[in-house]
Amino acid sequence: MLLPLAHGKTELIEVIRITDPLRHLSSEDLAGDTAAIWESDRAQQALSLIAELPNSELYRCFLPGWGIRAHDSTDQLFEIAFCFRCHGARMWGPDLPAEHQGQSFDAESAAALELLRRFRSCLPD
Repeated sequence: MLLPLAHGKTELIEVIRITDPLRHLSSEDLAGDTAAIWESDRAQQALSLIAELPNSELYRCFLPGWGIRAHDSTDQLFEIAFCFRCHGARMWGPDLPAEHQGQSFDAESAAALELLRRFRSCLPD
């Protein structure tokens, strides 16, 4: 998956559990509840997994269940919502090129399955 150039500045990631997936069809940002904060190595590992996500055919439902907000030391850098059903991702951020805003990924790939496992591990038992 193509990540914005600003991803190299990321110091922490908020893992977002999306509570209203229909909102994201036309929204201007990511909405949901913060499920976890990943810092330092954990944040970089998550970004590496996201960068490794291979392209796939997009199926169009786009009902995302998980997302991230990437931050540097002072600002929010970008946001991504993931739909593991339709293999779609939507990205928001300042000066984001059009090819970054809507992307597809193979939700069955090893990187996607590991990313989803990490997201789910943020939920209380």
